[in-house]
Amino acid sequence: MPINAVVFDAYGTLYDIQSVADVTEDAFPGYGEIITQVWRIKQLEYSWLRSLMGRYQDFAAVTRDSLTYTLRMLGLAYEREAFERVIEKYLHLELYPDAMSALAALKPRKLAILSNGSPDMLNALVRNSGLDGLLDATISVDAKKIFKPSPAAYELIGEELGTTPHEVLFVSSNPWDAAGAKSFGLNVAWIERVTPEAMALACLENELVAPLTMFKAIRTQMDELGFAPHHRVRSLSELPSLAARP
Repeated sequence: MPINAVVFDAYGTLYDIQSVADVTEDAFPGYGEIITQVWRIKQLEYSWLRSLMGRYQDFAAVTRDSLTYTLRMLGLAYEREAFERVIEKYLHLELYPDAMSALAALKPRKLAILSNGSPDMLNALVRNSGLDGLLDATISVDAKKIFKPSPAAYELIGEELGTTPHEVLFVSSNPWDAAGAKSFGLNVAWIERVTPEAMALACLENELVAPLTMFKAIRTQMDELGFAPHHRVRSLSELPSLAARP
């Protein structure tokens, strides 16, 4: 069956979540990189824990709570203004350089985002980045009150776009998301942004890098869940030719 729709994860796939590091560094000099990585780890953990506990709060609340945890864990005092400035960056994340051209090349297929992000966060992010002119839908799991990788979250694609799983190519750089989408029955392309070889080289080149590779080690390598992606790509620019295959 041909690919009639391409659906993207947002955070880490279209948008560079590490682009918050400059803001966190400005607010907390010397801690920008470690804040960014621990914050993202806890953000994901809180989404999964709340799903399992049946205690859903939207991603905006999860994002705030995980930043609060991170600053407390690092022993950093902060004023409300600094905290809000860091949070605000999530509405202005930077697109990966090839995102705009890749999406444009995928037309006239239906294009959408399916994200754990709350509707307000996603709508602001899409508008601020200029993707609103290319996307047919911005879908938040908030409609189901449960986070990916729950199957209920991926059901939203068909409900919103009127598609079957077999005609959808789902794209994510998050291994757990790629596995969840494959388990649900979608065609999946995983963007391998950080290779094990690159990680090993970084650790060899600078002994100070090793502690800061923890996020990459546990959140950017394919998980052993029994659902390997159909395709492994290194950039968004590879997707137009991939989607065009019969």
